[in-house]
Amino acid sequence: MMEFFTLVLGLLLVLWSLRAWISALIPGTSHRRLPPGPVPLPIVGSLFELGNKPNESLARLAQTYGPLMTLKLGHLTTVVASTANMAKEVLQTHDQALAGRMVLDAVRALNHYQASVIWLSPSSRWRNLRKLCNNQIFTSQRLNASESLRRQKIEELVAHVRESVQMGRPVDIGQSAFATSLNLLSNTMFSLDLARPGSDTAQDFKAVVRRIMEEAGKPNLSDYFPIVRPLDLQGIKRSMTIYVGRLYKVFDEIIDQRLVSRASLPSPTRNNDLLDILLDQDSSSEFSRHDIKSLFGDIFVAGTDTTSTTLEWAMAELLHKPESMVKAQLELQENVGDRKPMEETDVARLPYLQAVVKETLRLHPPAPLLLPHKAEAEVEICGFTVPKDAQVLVNVWAIERDPSIWTNPDLFVPERFLGSSGIDVRGRDFELTPFGAGRRICPGMPLALSMVHLMLAALLHSFDWKIEGGISPNDMDMADKFGITLQKALPLRAIPLEATRS
Repeated sequence: MMEFFTLVLGLLLVLWSLRAWISALIPGTSHRRLPPGPVPLPIVGSLFELGNKPNESLARLAQTYGPLMTLKLGHLTTVVASTANMAKEVLQTHDQALAGRMVLDAVRALNHYQASVIWLSPSSRWRNLRKLCNNQIFTSQRLNASESLRRQKIEELVAHVRESVQMGRPVDIGQSAFATSLNLLSNTMFSLDLARPGSDTAQDFKAVVRRIMEEAGKPNLSDYFPIVRPLDLQGIKRSMTIYVGRLYKVFDEIIDQRLVSRASLPSPTRNNDLLDILLDQDSSSEFSRHDIKSLFGDIFVAGTDTTSTTLEWAMAELLHKPESMVKAQLELQENVGDRKPMEETDVARLPYLQAVVKETLRLHPPAPLLLPHKAEAEVEICGFTVPKDAQVLVNVWAIERDPSIWTNPDLFVPERFLGSSGIDVRGRDFELTPFGAGRRICPGMPLALSMVHLMLAALLHSFDWKIEGGISPNDMDMADKFGITLQKALPLRAIPLEATRS
């Protein structure tokens, strides 16, 4: 019986997909002014064009079909913007019409998307979540108030690395940065540390977050052929259910403990952190427990992974190009001296350090393809039609390596951002939009930038570094691994030494 059902389902899929393919090729049956793109194959369309690194594959296709192109991915019409001008059209000019969100089947696990500020399309529910993030977590006032907390977490990171110096052991840079970011967020959310740098807890949490990002980033047949979605042919949703469930279990335990402490008599305990704020609103039925867990999931996954990945890439590039590391360390010594830890206000006086972070974000954008937008209405861009319900991708990776914008685009050259360069990463310059732009810009950008600069400055100011295993800089493995974020394929392990600068 199961074999018969599978056969019938397969035949229906073939007939349905073949009809869609024929319709796409017959004049008058489809949008006549779609952007150009490769001729789709029957059923699968251009799926085989994506490969293991869709950001690179799409960049190559754009060289043939132009800065705005169309691909048929199964049943899904996908429009890809691959230049700064086209990114501006998508993220600014037509921001309102193209600000919808194409919900991946992976994030349907445990109905996470239904209360996700990342995956909800613009609506009153999304606006309320976004307002909560902007007003309670990422405002300048909140960030200023939590400066001492960030300083404390940086001090703990330095202490962890100093312990490695004394024991002569290498440091897993990404892992250490992840634990620091995790504890900063967990103190902001829950007023507690979830892990210490180098601990098994931090490693387990990081492994779960990384698997979530990898599973969500995989090309998924369920997204391209909704008719087979219930079968979950690649097991992606099943895997996501396990990993998201592990995060939710941690959040449930913390919420339960907090509810007990809030109910304790005669003096209920309050921390006045984000969890208390959300529980207060939960009592008025504005946010359910599921909403709270979904929001925490968004914050922890996005906030820890992107920050730690960016720091890992920055250290990798500096070890790969030692003269740049020396310049950054000399700048710190001249402007900060022996004062440790440095103050956040010092960053404004460290233009080379800022240039290193910008160049890292250019070469290794946290999200090489911005999370998929959805056209809420039909839009015309430069004479081409983007049809309603189309998936719209912005290939940030291609834009930030565009040779018409950047000299020697594949090389790490922080100096390109010094002097007269006014290009910033905050969504105003479409040559460099690692955090997106418009209404879907990452709300955590201010905190992420602050933490990356502070962690990088602390590691460079307090220690000298050499590559594990005596590998020369030119022989370093700098390969990446595609997912929602662009991970370093081989985790960076480096040996810290006490700084010898006077």
